[in-house]
Amino acid sequence: MNRFIVVFGVVLVTLFTVEMLNPVQEHVIVPFTTGLAKLSAALISPFDENVIAYGKILQFQDTGFAVSIEAGCNGVEATIVLIAAVLAFPATWKQRLAAILLGFVAVQVMNIARIISLFYLGDWDLDIFGWVHLYLWPALIMLDVLVVFIFYLRYLSNREEEANVAAA
Repeated sequence: MNRFIVVFGVVLVTLFTVEMLNPVQEHVIVPFTTGLAKLSAALISPFDENVIAYGKILQFQDTGFAVSIEAGCNGVEATIVLIAAVLAFPATWKQRLAAILLGFVAVQVMNIARIISLFYLGDWDLDIFGWVHLYLWPALIMLDVLVVFIFYLRYLSNREEEANVAAA
């Protein structure tokens, strides 16, 4: 348990530090966040032609309401927490890589749902938007990370049991 906590902490601090570096922000985080805005607009546009994306902004053309996808709203931080947990737990590198990739997809699917729901909530009622944005969705995104990690641990446990049965 001590090893897990130490590795988790070191990886977490390292990845958060790397994420904050200007070159990483400029060449990775900002383009990724811009892509999230464009993907959100592309998913919405078949149902609502009044939505546009430019940069990290998602906007209604008719009402002018817009949201800006900022740090903490792009799922990167949640993914960093998942990566730290996966790397801290003993497993093969193949298992770790699979968990990180599948976990990234799970976090981003939830995050796209978050962005789109907040976009419509904000246009409808800013008070509800504020509460859901600050309290509900952050908890749901971190719950998603926890659920992915629990599924990963369960997968590892089942693989270990299968190996023990095969060895017997």
